[in-house]
Amino acid sequence: MTSALRICGTEIKIRGHLLRVAAIDGEKYRFLEDPRLVVEMLRSSGRRIDLFTFIQRVSETVPRYSYPMEWDNFAALPISSFENWWTQQVDAKTRNMVRRAEKKGVVVREVPFDDSLVRGIWQVYSETPIRQGKPFPHYGKDIDTVRKLSATFLESSIFIGAFLGDQLIGFVKLTMDEARSQAGIMHIIARVQHRDKAPTNALIAESIKACTKRNIPYLVYSNFAYGNKQSDSLSDFKKNNGFQRIDVPRYFVPVTRIGDLAFRMGMHHKLVERLPESVIAKLRECRAGWYARKLQSSAGAS
Repeated sequence: MTSALRICGTEIKIRGHLLRVAAIDGEKYRFLEDPRLVVEMLRSSGRRIDLFTFIQRVSETVPRYSYPMEWDNFAALPISSFENWWTQQVDAKTRNMVRRAEKKGVVVREVPFDDSLVRGIWQVYSETPIRQGKPFPHYGKDIDTVRKLSATFLESSIFIGAFLGDQLIGFVKLTMDEARSQAGIMHIIARVQHRDKAPTNALIAESIKACTKRNIPYLVYSNFAYGNKQSDSLSDFKKNNGFQRIDVPRYFVPVTRIGDLAFRMGMHHKLVERLPESVIAKLRECRAGWYARKLQSSAGAS
């Protein structure tokens, strides 16, 4: 159950049924300059909101507010120059992956958001229903839906495409915060059939060039760790490309008594976040195997 309201020019999303939690829309790409005013207006909005959560920027690692908080994290790459990233922040293996893309004919460049890009994104999304051992949520969506999904935060977003000839084989969408203090990777994806050409490594390299050109000091790739899930192939990819874990404060402001009780009891965390990493890893393995068998079965039937 999701609803929304607008406060101080900021879109606020409200999720949940038993526990209603509010957060700003695009919270890892948008940040609050005056959360106290937003909290006051949420309390007087007449809407049922139990908890309001917000996070500080990657450059703000010291708590600024007295609200109840926990530590969250970003996978962040400090940027001074492309040369520094290339020579000091990644190893020879990563440099070779970027070179491989170029040798195999992959060309990466910034592209405008237009019909050609949308069609290319739609074709990438339509390649396979399973990615990383689980259903890919954008598979099977029509092109108009893909256009709407891709068009968020256009005024502050940069699109970079990876091309093989005229075909888009991957892309990354970078979204800058209001202060241009960080650019977040909102989505990065490439065709599975061209994995051998290392297009995602080439897209990361071009993203660093894009940030350098705009004097953006941090490139952020979502979280480094999720709950008790500390390491997997994606976190290894981030680490190999120079991203590091940076902890930042995340605040949970109780708006109702239910919200205060829920926060004290830890009910704002998903059940999966409370499970041991060994259990989560086993569940992921079982899930990946089940979907792999399902995909093979579907392919055989067709």
